[in-house]
Amino acid sequence: MRKKLSLIVLATTLLSGVLAGCSGGKNETAAGGAKTNEPAGKVTVQFWHSLGGKNGEYISSAINRFNESQNKIEVVGTFQGSYDETVTKLQQAVAAKTGPDVTMLERAYVQMFADSDVLEDMTPFLKTSGMSVDDFTPGLMGHSTFNKKLVSLPLNRSTPILHVNKTMLDEKGLAIPKTWEELKKVANALVVKENGEFKRYGYSMPYDTWYPIAMISQAKGKFFNDEGTSVGFGGGQGVKTFQFLKELQGTGALYYPPAQDSGNIVNQMFTSGKIGMMFQSTGVIGSLKDSVKFDYATAYLPMDQVYATPTGGANVSLMAGSKNKEAAWEFIRWMMTDPKGGLQFVLDSGYLPFTKKMAESAQMKELWAKEPNRKIAYDQLQYAVDTNMHVAWPQVMQEFFKAIQAIMYDNKNIEATLDTFKKETERLLKK
Repeated sequence: MRKKLSLIVLATTLLSGVLAGCSGGKNETAAGGAKTNEPAGKVTVQFWHSLGGKNGEYISSAINRFNESQNKIEVVGTFQGSYDETVTKLQQAVAAKTGPDVTMLERAYVQMFADSDVLEDMTPFLKTSGMSVDDFTPGLMGHSTFNKKLVSLPLNRSTPILHVNKTMLDEKGLAIPKTWEELKKVANALVVKENGEFKRYGYSMPYDTWYPIAMISQAKGKFFNDEGTSVGFGGGQGVKTFQFLKELQGTGALYYPPAQDSGNIVNQMFTSGKIGMMFQSTGVIGSLKDSVKFDYATAYLPMDQVYATPTGGANVSLMAGSKNKEAAWEFIRWMMTDPKGGLQFVLDSGYLPFTKKMAESAQMKELWAKEPNRKIAYDQLQYAVDTNMHVAWPQVMQEFFKAIQAIMYDNKNIEATLDTFKKETERLLKK
C-alpha cells in the first residue's frame, strides 16, 4: 500500500496548488507560524499545518495559548505550504522517518495516508481522555475512520453555501432560491444585457470540482459508486447537472470564470454587483461582510431532488511514527476540548465548530446571533455528504477537472465527455 501512496502523492504535485472540493479553491499560501528554538526540559511536539495569512496567525495564536497553558510540552507549529504541498512534504518525510508528530491533512487526503498505515489510531487516546466520537459534529466525521481506526479529527473545516446580494433580489421582488428551478428563474431575472454585452450576470461559482459534486449529490447521484469501482452518477445526474449549468451559461444567468484565480474573480464580481449570487465557501463570509455595500445574506445550496453539500477543509492526525505520542495527543485533546483551543480558533477564523460543545457554547451562540450568515453553513451540515471518498481521489480529481474544462470552456458534448471521464476513472480505480 505504501507504493500506492507514493504514486498518488506524486500525482498531486501536478496540481500546482489547486485542490478543489476541499477548501472551495482556497489554498492557504502565506507563511503562518514559524519554528522556534527547542526549549530545555520540555517535550517538543512538531505540528505541520497549511494555514497562511490571517488563518495562519489564528492557528499560531492557538499554539501559543497551549504552550502558555502548561510547562511540560512545547508545540512548534510549521507552515508547510498549501494542502497539496503539505501532503507531498509529508510523504517525503514519512519515507525519510523525519515526519512531524501531528499534521494537518486536507480531509480528502486522509484516506490514502490511512491506507498506508502511517496514521495512529486515536481511539485509545480518546477513551483515556473520557471523549467519544459522539462529541464531534456528525457532518464533519466522514473522513475520520478508515479500516476501523480513528485516524483523524476535524479541525479547520468548511462547506460551500449560497451567497446572496439580497438588495439586488429585493429590487426585483425576488426571493432567495431554494431549488434549482428557482435558481434558474432568479438568476435569469438578474441578467442585464446592453448592446449584446452582459453587464450583469445572475450568479457564479469558482472553477472547482466542489460545486458540480454538490449538484450531482443534489440530483441524488454519488461521485463514486458504493463499490468504489466507477462513478456513481450513471443515472444521468452528471448530465443533468452540466446541462443545467450550460443552459444558464448561455443566457448570462451563470458566469463561469477563468480557471486562474477564479475564487478571487468571483468574490470581486459579487462585491462589485456584477453578479447577484454565488456558490462559494463559508470561509469567505468574514472578508465579504467587511467589503459589501449591500444587504448580504447566505442560504443553503439550492436543492434538486434533495438538499446536499460536500464539506471541505482539513483534519488533524497523530503520526504513527511519532516518538512523543502522549504529548502530541495532549495538544490535540486541548484543541478539541479547551475553550481557548479549537473554539477560539473557530471564533477567530470563521471555520465550522467541530464539536457539539463548541456549537452549543455561549460564545458561538452570541456570534451567530450577531452574524446569522455564519450559522447557515453549520445548519446545512445536516445534509453533508462525502461522495468523493476514495484512495485514488487525487488522480480522479485531475480527470474530473479535464471534463469540467471540456464542457464549461470548450463546449464539448456533455454525454461524450462524461462517458470518457467514466472510462478513465474506472481505469484508475483498477490500479
